[in-house]
Amino acid sequence: MSESSVFKAGCEGKSDLIVSFEPGFPGFEIVVESSIKKLFGSLIKKTAEEACSFFGVKAGKLSIKDDGALDFSIWARIEAVFRMSGKATSPKAQIPKREPAQKDRLRRSRLYIPGNQPDLMINAGLFGADSIILDLEDSVAPSQKVESRILVRRMLESASTFFPAGELIVRVNPLKGPFGRDDLMEIIPSLPHVILIPKCETASDIVEIEQIVNQIEEKHGIQGRTLFMPLIETGKGVVNAAGVASASPRNVALCFGAEDFTRDLGISRTKDGKETFLARQQIVLAAKSANIQAIDTVFSDVGDEAGLLSSALEAKSLGFVGKGLIHPRQIDPVHRAFAPTEQELDDAKKIVAAFREAEKTGSGVVALGSKMIDAPVAERARKVLDLAKKIGMKGAEEI
Repeated sequence: MSESSVFKAGCEGKSDLIVSFEPGFPGFEIVVESSIKKLFGSLIKKTAEEACSFFGVKAGKLSIKDDGALDFSIWARIEAVFRMSGKATSPKAQIPKREPAQKDRLRRSRLYIPGNQPDLMINAGLFGADSIILDLEDSVAPSQKVESRILVRRMLESASTFFPAGELIVRVNPLKGPFGRDDLMEIIPSLPHVILIPKCETASDIVEIEQIVNQIEEKHGIQGRTLFMPLIETGKGVVNAAGVASASPRNVALCFGAEDFTRDLGISRTKDGKETFLARQQIVLAAKSANIQAIDTVFSDVGDEAGLLSSALEAKSLGFVGKGLIHPRQIDPVHRAFAPTEQELDDAKKIVAAFREAEKTGSGVVALGSKMIDAPVAERARKVLDLAKKIGMKGAEEI
């Protein structure tokens, strides 16, 4: 690696910055150019000086072109160029204080956020999605993989500022490629609630990742904190879905990715999704057999709210508990789709009340109108009530 090289990280755009580092520059200089230089230029330079001191960099030219980046982004971009140049290595993990993940929780909406766009990251927690996915895979170009995982790690370390509630998920790159293992090494010590694992095709894919995660956690004195969401995206993955779903006790949900699935099959993806129906049903069955959740694919037409609502209602009817989302405007329609209707809530309350009365007399079956209600029907009604209570539906607390 030549000392005359210039190393760059970051992107032009709001809440980001471009950092360049010339290790062969004679002497030591920090240059700051910023759209808010009059107000914050001195603070940006101070942050850069602290980063240089932290990484022991005392020579070279560090140039910053800023457009309102926050501290975690500034640190991430500077760290990236120092590591690219060989002047620094990954720092000691800063393990944040974060409540452990919950295996069984609401996952109606999982909002994808590109892992290289801090402007989207810092606002993602405002929209009310059940889960936020910081994506290191499809939304990040290969040339930005390294700096993006550093940015995501820095975000996770300061996540309580931006995500006081909700579930934090990181989609890593496939382990079979050149980035997946390093993603895990960088991200796991920062305690994401869940790792979304793409391109899962066999149980061994999950077992291999679990072994790596166990080793990372043991190294950092962490025990079983990060849970898994395998993502099924190929025909082979669908065929082996049951094995994938049951491969690890860390698994909390089995997810479906229609874009890669249809590409794998060499077919076009249609809006009504008929070509994915069998695969989606198999994924639901595999998830249920492993006692974990099933989560449906994204609906890619952001402007079609009616189509999204229809797709979400169909997913609910198949047994999915939520969908992946690519825009905040999709959150509300999906939440409406996966909520019990007023009629479903009213029926569930009547069934539970009637069954409780029957249990007092020692009966396992009760008539409600012209219908016979037995234990499985009562259990479904209880699940409707539980969901209604979780989302705060009016009247759900009456039973």
